[in-house]
Amino acid sequence: MMYICLFFKNQKILGGWFSAGAVGSRQINMESIFHEKQEGSLCAQHCLNNLLQGEYFSPVELSSIAHQLDEEERMRMAEGGVTSEDYRTFLQQPSGNMDDSGFFSIQVISNPLKVWGLELILFNSPEYQRLRIDPINERSFICNYKEHWFTVRKLGKQWFNLNSLLTGPELISDTYLALFLAQLQQEGYSIFVVKGDLPDCEADQLLQMIRVQQMHQPKLTGEELAQLKEQRVQKTDLEHVLEVNDGTGMLEEDEEELQRALALSRQEIDMEDEEADLLRAIQLSMQGTSRNR
Repeated sequence: MMYICLFFKNQKILGGWFSAGAVGSRQINMESIFHEKQEGSLCAQHCLNNLLQGEYFSPVELSSIAHQLDEEERMRMAEGGVTSEDYRTFLQQPSGNMDDSGFFSIQVISNPLKVWGLELILFNSPEYQRLRIDPINERSFICNYKEHWFTVRKLGKQWFNLNSLLTGPELISDTYLALFLAQLQQEGYSIFVVKGDLPDCEADQLLQMIRVQQMHQPKLTGEELAQLKEQRVQKTDLEHVLEVNDGTGMLEEDEEELQRALALSRQEIDMEDEEADLLRAIQLSMQGTSRNR
């Protein structure tokens, strides 16, 4: 069996180094999983592109689809009369398919997928649940909570969380997949099953032949930034201390704190010595008692 380790770079994962047992210990480096990271509020774009494994859609294209859907809704409303109260109210409302932040509706996501014959079915709908399909037998899921969309997809024989808020794809085991989806539902996510044949992609073809062994779990992009910021702050503080001391010694306050710490340490050592002496005395006393018996 062959394993591939994941290393992250820009929007893609370089399918780092793996060894193929059939060809000896030779190591190969190849591109693997496509993964767009979060930019602004363009999670719908990232969700679609990560699902299809390529740069298929841009904000401009998705905006065009949203405007088209808005126009179709307007025409349907106009059928009831352009002078009706409902129609005038509809014209005054903002678009239900997009907003200025870059958020797009489920209709905008599902509409372009029809080009590939793909359909979205609500995972917890009674119709789907009656089918009793094991999640691992599906190919992909689209998850939504409030204004965030992301994809969970099978590539080769393994599942990956392709959330754009992560620093890279997250490997999900078959045994954990059902629990992962159930946890998302408890957190309030809507989950859609993607039905149909997804377009061919390099990662799926590659991972049909090898299995991934993830060495490090990806972090949320915010956590990574916070960690880097904390490291920079610590480094700056250390540099400031060294600059103030200028190699000549510590400041008076620091020296006083050190002296107090040393004094406390000596007290603790003295107490430990006293306790040790007491224990030895008790042991000797017990030995003497045993001899007198």
